[in-house]
Amino acid sequence: MKYFKETLYDAVCQEYRVDKLYFESKTEHQHLMIFHNAMLGRVMTLDGIVQTTEADEFIYHEMLAHVPMLAHGQAKRVLIIGGGDGGMLREVVKHPIAHVTQVEIDQSVVDMAIEYLPKHSNGAYNDARLNLVIDDGFNFVNTFAASDNEKFDVIISDSTDPIGPGEVLFSDDFYRLAKACLKSDGIMVTQNGVPFFQADEVQNTQTRMGALYRDMRFYCAPIPTYYGGFMTFAWGTDNTSASAPDAADLNHRFEALALETRYYNPAIHTASFALPQYIHKAIESA
Repeated sequence: MKYFKETLYDAVCQEYRVDKLYFESKTEHQHLMIFHNAMLGRVMTLDGIVQTTEADEFIYHEMLAHVPMLAHGQAKRVLIIGGGDGGMLREVVKHPIAHVTQVEIDQSVVDMAIEYLPKHSNGAYNDARLNLVIDDGFNFVNTFAASDNEKFDVIISDSTDPIGPGEVLFSDDFYRLAKACLKSDGIMVTQNGVPFFQADEVQNTQTRMGALYRDMRFYCAPIPTYYGGFMTFAWGTDNTSASAPDAADLNHRFEALALETRYYNPAIHTASFALPQYIHKAIESA
């Protein structure tokens, strides 16, 4: 019997039984593996770290997409950095947007996810509103920020951990350039790790994004695949009322869209900004 052992931490780890191996190869940028596990369904790993599973991906993708989209309320132009498995795109195109650009560094991740994780994108890669760009996310925002193209209402950084290709997406320069791509009332959100084990990610982001936005904070959700409890998501905007929309307005937006969700709802949206005390302490010590 073959097992996949995650390599994210030295002192602790989790293992997954590989019931069927669908794909394993070294791409141009990283080592990609997709396999089936009896409890979690299909699992994608990059460079020895689990990225997503069919069983619980909906929590991550719904929370990173719908919180900023519904808080904004009128987003028409969206930028997704990363997200090659297609789950983030699937949730974003449920909204009445006019355009979404997705920037993914690795074409192989998109291709293999469409073939072996089709439920993640659920056809979203065929959406006419999509502009898929195969490029490094930092390179894209660096070029876009210097252009006169119309800026984005929402930016979602669906990156890997700050290791290897994803490291630059947690840098001061990336956050600064990304903000230059955002409209004045726009919202940027990023995945920000599991703070029980990765408190330094929260602290670094607090320092770096906090210097750029009038309102920078975190929200969270429990995602079983990501070992260690709550995952945090960083939130940055100069619209200081966006993080606390009127409850009636939020409910109206949710109902008007008739969103079919499995985790997100307006009450969860509001509650997700309430943080455990250990996360508050990590932020305060940044």
